[in-house]
Amino acid sequence: MLTPNVDLNGKTVLVTGAAGFIGSNLVTELMKTVDKIKIVGIDNMNDYYDVAIKEYRLEEIEKLAAEKSGAEWIFIKGSIADRALIDRCFEENGIDVAVNLAAQAGVRYSITNPDVYIESNLIGFYNVLEACRNHPVEHLVYASSSSVYGSNKKIPYSTDDKVDNPVSLYAATKKSNELMAHAYSKLYNIPSTGLRFFTVYGPAGRPDMAYFGFTNKLRNGEKIQIFNFGNCKRDFTYVDDIVEGIKHVMQCAPEKENGADGLPIPPYRVYNIGNNSPENLLDFVDILQQELIRAGVLPADYDFEAHKELVPMQAGDVPVTYADTSALERDFGFKPSTSLRDGLRKFAEWYKEFYM
Repeated sequence: MLTPNVDLNGKTVLVTGAAGFIGSNLVTELMKTVDKIKIVGIDNMNDYYDVAIKEYRLEEIEKLAAEKSGAEWIFIKGSIADRALIDRCFEENGIDVAVNLAAQAGVRYSITNPDVYIESNLIGFYNVLEACRNHPVEHLVYASSSSVYGSNKKIPYSTDDKVDNPVSLYAATKKSNELMAHAYSKLYNIPSTGLRFFTVYGPAGRPDMAYFGFTNKLRNGEKIQIFNFGNCKRDFTYVDDIVEGIKHVMQCAPEKENGADGLPIPPYRVYNIGNNSPENLLDFVDILQQELIRAGVLPADYDFEAHKELVPMQAGDVPVTYADTSALERDFGFKPSTSLRDGLRKFAEWYKEFYM
């Protein structure tokens, strides 16, 4: 077990992508549990998916910030690709810990819209790294992705595995983030930790994710397409588990130390955060439909068989994701534990409240 060496109480934390799915949940958790915290959130509020969901997340944060004495919340609408904005943010706020969750997400979207991935995931992340170099932080934590494993044949996926064969531009940008962070850790002694997230889901999630898209289509009486003829497995990870993992990691920065040559050993780590229990896509859809009926999103007599279509694999997709989380358990005594049914139940209940 690692000993925490970053006290978040009374600190200023930057969360990029603060209106995003993971970012907004992290801001909420920090505000609820950390004393006298100042959180600076940045998000460009782009329309990759329904902006109303991002606005809803921000409204929930604003409500909480108004109730929580001692906590300070500053929101900046802007892009991390704007170098001057990022520099100004660090200069004016004295950032202690930076959590970079801003990124253009989506494997399939990267095939048709590559420019936005270069702008956000590469240029944006470079700007954050430069700001951490010029305004040293105690810890930089950043989002990577299970996509870096590509078509890795060995399962479960371990951070010790080689990840040199991305099958999408999105995956390539996330692998690039890890390489860039390693270089900056080595050159400038910036403590950094990358987190490879595995298929995150939950209430107020991303509408481009399968569970959300399936729900929208089923409610509209449309057919859902299940790729690879249903022979896909995904390591679905509930958002609260992801946030708990991030919070553990934030408090344990890699130690700065020099090697035998007198030069810094890069204070750098990478972890998987996944459920360590991949679920078959057909089983996942079955549980989803049960929970949608239970929540009243769909009628009890809904004909699912008539609304399912098994189709081939799509370009950029992989058949299995499966996280080896042993390093996370070893260093933090933490392992995601929310069952798929519990997580989908919470999503279905939120969906009913938000849309109906």
